[in-house]
Amino acid sequence: MAAKRTIAVIGNGIIGHGIAEIFAGAGWHVRLVGRSAQSLAGARKKIGASLKLFVANKLITDAGRKAALGRIKTTTKLEDAGPAELVIEAVPEDMALKRAIFGRLDRICGVDAILASSSGHLASELVGEVRHRERVIATHFWYPPQLIPLVEVCAGPETAPALVPRVCEILRAVGKEPVVIDKEIAGFIGNRIQFAALREAWALWASGVASAAAIDAVVRNSIGRRLGITGPIESADAGGLDTMVAFARFLQPHLDAGKLPPPALDRLVADGHRGLPSGRGVYDWSARDGGALLESRKAELFRWLKADRAAARRKGRRA
Repeated sequence: MAAKRTIAVIGNGIIGHGIAEIFAGAGWHVRLVGRSAQSLAGARKKIGASLKLFVANKLITDAGRKAALGRIKTTTKLEDAGPAELVIEAVPEDMALKRAIFGRLDRICGVDAILASSSGHLASELVGEVRHRERVIATHFWYPPQLIPLVEVCAGPETAPALVPRVCEILRAVGKEPVVIDKEIAGFIGNRIQFAALREAWALWASGVASAAAIDAVVRNSIGRRLGITGPIESADAGGLDTMVAFARFLQPHLDAGKLPPPALDRLVADGHRGLPSGRGVYDWSARDGGALLESRKAELFRWLKADRAAARRKGRRA
């Protein structure tokens, strides 16, 4: 009989409960640690609803859904993370809180336990109160983690070299696609590219070049169609590097290089216009069906996930 594998997930928010779902669905026993019984009950409800969507999309059976839910235990005590071989932190973006949690986990958990962070923060930023720093690593999940395959894995300067392949092996076994980042850098890879594109899009809108709808339509109907198949460097190589470099020499001096978001965005936020959550942001969401948009995005992510699973099955049969 295989040994029972246990993970502790610290934090039950939008990333934490998704990570708990991933590992429970892959057969791990999960200890989901949250601040209150009420928030943990809400997280369990969200996990249950998500697993039902996996059943509806024929990615798991109903028996698998029930078994996954049965493997998740909730607790408000950080000490209950003690027996876990892997701990993933997913608490709010409060660095003092994160450092304190890693310090406590270092004392609570066994010496062989892996201490990972799911946030976009560097491992070296989290170890101020940690004695055994060789076991701390960044594992940056993307939202929603149960549907997005990528996990950015980045060691700190004091992380044991052997930990990186060990973590990648675990992540692949639960259905994720780990990508190793060789050197610590703020934001890792995905957020740096995402915010470079967002900076330009915001600047074009704020300067009156085009409407938000026009800018989003350009991205959706051009590079958005390609990026799921070819990444930006692949696309440039495929298009002809000489041509792309020549065009970059012309265009890059004209791209936005602002160190801060446009003031128009600061004014929106200051006035309480936070986007879809408040009903208005750059868009007036009272005139748009935001719920339908999010459901459409979720359906597309499920379509990609099914394609990923089918490709993995084909690869397994050929191996």
